[in-house]
Amino acid sequence: MTRALLVIDMQRAFDDLSFWGPTTNPACEENVAALAAQWTRTGEPIVVVHHDSTSPGSPLNPDEPGNALVDVVAAIEPALTVGKHVNSAFYGDPDLHAWLKSQEISELVICGIQTNMCVETTARMAGNLGYDVTVALDATRTFDLSTDVAGLGVVTRTADELMATTALDLQAGGFATIATTASLID
Repeated sequence: MTRALLVIDMQRAFDDLSFWGPTTNPACEENVAALAAQWTRTGEPIVVVHHDSTSPGSPLNPDEPGNALVDVVAAIEPALTVGKHVNSAFYGDPDLHAWLKSQEISELVICGIQTNMCVETTARMAGNLGYDVTVALDATRTFDLSTDVAGLGVVTRTADELMATTALDLQAGGFATIATTASLID
């Protein structure tokens, strides 16, 4: 096998829209499940990544119920499970890059939450490390963002805008190819 599926941060905390705000792509979980089923059928490895926030009170803190994986991902029997405290799965435990190299995996398909945060950061790092990266965009989702940025004032983007910008940045920047779940299953 030279290809693996990376499922990033599919955790229950992200269902709390009162905390995260408006989201997009309600089909994300269904598409992640479809990808995982395809990888299971073909016997290809699946890596499940989860974010373990070190911030007390964060819904992603290991002491919070939101840290748990969503049911469709909890049911997966992964080849590897990686815990992380930052955006990139390559800074997790155990060492994802070392494991991928030991398995002679050169191609990654990435899905999960949040499109413009952990998915994008992991895809960029993977591309920089020399992996052939595909992001299944319709198997990701994110949330609206608004913040005060020095020199720009308050900047606001919808979840749809953020997903489109991530797709543009990753593909045009040469970090990853953007694909649909259907194209990866067919």
